[in-house]
Amino acid sequence: MRPTKTPTPADPDAWNAYLAEGNAKQARKRVAADVLLRDPAGHVLLVNPTYKPGWDLPGGMAEANEPPEDAVRRELIEELDLGVVLRGLLVVDWVAPHGPWDDQIAFVFDGGTLDQDQADRLRPRDDELSDVAFVTPDEAGVRLRDRMRRRFEEAVRALETGRPLYLRDGVPVM
Repeated sequence: MRPTKTPTPADPDAWNAYLAEGNAKQARKRVAADVLLRDPAGHVLLVNPTYKPGWDLPGGMAEANEPPEDAVRRELIEELDLGVVLRGLLVVDWVAPHGPWDDQIAFVFDGGTLDQDQADRLRPRDDELSDVAFVTPDEAGVRLRDRMRRRFEEAVRALETGRPLYLRDGVPVM
């Protein structure tokens, strides 16, 4: 029996079917995208999700084929009715499988500093959040769970140095 010949781009239908088959067999990654937002006093914004314990940075999971920066902007609008201009990438964190979850890639973007009026008006806009709070970076470290605390601390460091970081479970590797 002769091996099947791999299609070439010269036959677009066969080529696309070949690529689709390969795509269907490849691993998928969950993608999370969060944002570091500050008020004029230098406090950071945390949100309290209703669907998991502990406080978190604002943001959430990307939908299928959604770029991370679009995901975080969408989540901010849905959950806080807040539009922001992202000012750059702070960290990319590869998160190892944990509990029932496969691995994921988590991004943290710099959302800049809100003016005091914007900060004062922030309230949860849907049932995914029970509360929002601007807290000192030290207080954020107390409220955040271990994995998110490490990611947050490295995002603050990246903001201070102006250099994005690559993390593995919240620990810099490069």
